[in-house]
Amino acid sequence: MVKPSGRLQAEACLDSNMPSRRFPPPWTVEEYNDACFIVRDNDGQQLAYVHFDNPRAAAKPLTRDEARSIAANIAKVPELLRKP
Repeated sequence: MVKPSGRLQAEACLDSNMPSRRFPPPWTVEEYNDACFIVRDNDGQQLAYVHFDNPRAAAKPLTRDEARSIAANIAKVPELLRKP
């Protein structure tokens, strides 16, 4: 049995009938339970959690403002990808 090259394998994957996964804009940010911000796509799919002020965190926790800023920047990704 002859194995196809890596390029042929990749093309075979592209040609398969697997549905492509999309994350439709706009992406929104919501605060959840005074513990994190959640970034969601237009369909409500959760894309990112940005936690803050967790005293049990091993590393120095983010402040609420830092976490909100990071989540807001993540939510801008679709806009940034559309710009030439």
